[in-house]
Amino acid sequence: MHRAELVEILAAKNDLSKAAANAVLDTLIETVQTAVKKGDAVQLVGFGTFKSAKRAARTGKNPATGAALKIPASTVPKFVPGAKFKAVVDPKAAKRKAEKAGK
Repeated sequence: MHRAELVEILAAKNDLSKAAANAVLDTLIETVQTAVKKGDAVQLVGFGTFKSAKRAARTGKNPATGAALKIPASTVPKFVPGAKFKAVVDPKAAKRKAEKAGK
Protein backbone atom coordinates (compact mmCIF):
# COMPACT_ATOMS: atom_id res chain seq x y z
CA MET A 1 0.00 0.00 0.00
CA HIS A 2 1.26 3.46 -0.79
CA ARG A 3 0.26 6.89 0.47
CA ALA A 4 -2.50 7.55 -2.10
CA GLU A 5 -4.22 4.27 -1.24
CA LEU A 6 -4.02 5.06 2.48
CA VAL A 7 -5.50 8.53 1.89
CA GLU A 8 -8.37 6.97 -0.11
CA ILE A 9 -9.16 4.54 2.72
CA LEU A 10 -9.00 7.28 5.37
CA ALA A 11 -11.31 9.47 3.29
CA ALA A 12 -13.83 6.69 2.62
CA LYS A 13 -13.99 5.33 6.18
CA ASN A 14 -14.26 8.75 7.83
CA ASP A 15 -16.48 10.60 5.34
CA LEU A 16 -13.70 13.06 4.47
CA SER A 17 -12.52 14.53 1.22
CA LYS A 18 -9.22 13.18 -0.04
CA ALA A 19 -7.68 16.60 0.62
CA ALA A 20 -8.84 16.53 4.26
CA ALA A 21 -7.64 12.94 4.72
CA ASN A 22 -4.28 13.89 3.22
CA ALA A 23 -4.03 16.87 5.60
CA VAL A 24 -4.78 14.60 8.59
CA LEU A 25 -2.12 12.11 7.46
CA ASP A 26 0.40 14.95 6.96
CA THR A 27 -0.34 16.24 10.47
CA LEU A 28 0.07 12.79 12.00
CA ILE A 29 3.39 12.17 10.26
CA GLU A 30 4.72 15.64 11.09
CA THR A 31 3.68 15.32 14.75
CA VAL A 32 5.34 11.91 15.14
CA GLN A 33 8.53 13.12 13.44
CA THR A 34 8.71 16.26 15.59
CA ALA A 35 8.17 14.34 18.84
CA VAL A 36 10.73 11.64 18.00
CA LYS A 37 13.24 14.29 16.89
CA LYS A 38 12.90 15.93 20.35
CA GLY A 39 13.57 12.55 21.96
CA ASP A 40 9.99 11.85 23.00
CA ALA A 41 8.32 8.51 22.33
CA VAL A 42 4.94 8.40 20.59
CA GLN A 43 2.95 5.46 21.92
CA LEU A 44 -0.21 4.37 20.13
CA VAL A 45 -1.65 1.64 22.35
CA GLY A 46 -2.46 -1.45 20.31
CA PHE A 47 -0.38 -0.25 17.37
CA GLY A 48 3.14 0.49 18.56
CA THR A 49 5.70 3.02 19.72
CA PHE A 50 7.81 5.39 17.65
CA LYS A 51 11.01 6.50 19.37
CA SER A 52 14.61 7.42 18.72
CA ALA A 53 17.49 5.06 19.44
CA LYS A 54 21.17 5.81 19.76
CA ARG A 55 23.65 3.73 17.78
CA ALA A 56 27.17 3.53 19.11
CA ALA A 57 30.17 4.16 16.90
CA ARG A 58 31.43 0.97 15.33
CA THR A 59 33.80 -0.45 12.79
CA GLY A 60 32.30 -1.51 9.50
CA LYS A 61 33.57 -3.04 6.30
CA ASN A 62 33.49 -1.60 2.79
CA PRO A 63 31.73 -4.35 0.81
CA ALA A 64 33.54 -3.44 -2.42
CA THR A 65 37.10 -3.40 -1.09
CA GLY A 66 36.86 -5.18 2.24
CA ALA A 67 38.64 -2.28 3.92
CA ALA A 68 37.69 -1.44 7.52
CA LEU A 69 36.00 1.91 8.09
CA LYS A 70 34.75 3.77 11.13
CA ILE A 71 31.00 4.37 11.34
CA PRO A 72 30.21 7.30 13.64
CA ALA A 73 27.59 7.21 16.39
CA SER A 74 24.12 8.25 15.28
CA THR A 75 20.53 8.58 16.37
CA VAL A 76 17.96 6.65 14.33
CA PRO A 77 14.17 6.37 14.41
CA LYS A 78 12.77 3.10 15.73
CA PHE A 79 9.31 1.53 15.68
CA VAL A 80 8.35 -1.17 18.17
CA PRO A 81 5.05 -2.86 17.26
CA GLY A 82 2.45 -3.35 19.99
CA ALA A 83 1.05 -6.73 21.03
CA LYS A 84 -2.26 -6.23 19.22
CA PHE A 85 -0.48 -5.29 15.97
CA LYS A 86 1.78 -8.35 16.27
CA ALA A 87 -1.27 -10.55 16.87
CA VAL A 88 -3.00 -9.21 13.75
CA VAL A 89 0.07 -9.85 11.60
CA ASP A 90 0.80 -13.31 13.02
CA PRO A 91 -2.09 -14.77 15.05
CA LYS A 92 -0.29 -18.10 15.51
CA ALA A 93 2.65 -16.41 17.21
CA ALA A 94 0.30 -14.59 19.59
CA LYS A 95 -1.42 -17.87 20.41
CA ARG A 96 1.91 -19.61 21.07
CA LYS A 97 2.99 -16.75 23.33
CA ALA A 98 -0.29 -16.92 25.28
CA GLU A 99 0.06 -20.67 25.70
CA LYS A 100 3.66 -20.33 26.83
CA ALA A 101 2.70 -17.64 29.38
CA GLY A 102 -0.11 -19.84 30.69
CA LYS A 103 2.25 -22.73 31.54
